[in-house]
Amino acid sequence: MLILTIRTDKPEAEIGLYENDTQITYETWQAHRQLAETIHTKLRKLVEGQGRSIYEIQGIVLYKGPGSFTGLRIGASVANALAYSLSAPIVGTSGENWRLGGVMRLQNGEDDTVVQLEYGSPVHITKQKK
Repeated sequence: MLILTIRTDKPEAEIGLYENDTQITYETWQAHRQLAETIHTKLRKLVEGQGRSIYEIQGIVLYKGPGSFTGLRIGASVANALAYSLSAPIVGTSGENWRLGGVMRLQNGEDDTVVQLEYGSPVHITKQKK
């Protein structure tokens, strides 16, 4: 089972590929305010760098928080849309061992269908400053 992992809750974003429970590649980069601009390219390069196709992904693990409101939303949008378009199961996890916990959940046949985020505190949205 080819599994994609995504974490976007902080300025340094993380993506990885697992074959069953074995990590085959992993990348981190300083995405910060360019996360929405860079995540798709990074995902494509990560998968194709292993001689694979995005269409071979059979499961997705998403870090669901707590963390940055905007970063989590971007990661969740990408992960949920990709899972939907590939008809692949997706699970949301958190904590120190979020990747392996999520991989185990997928291997046990779990599927959250859509990952709901946990921000860690109430969201405070303010009007944009001009």
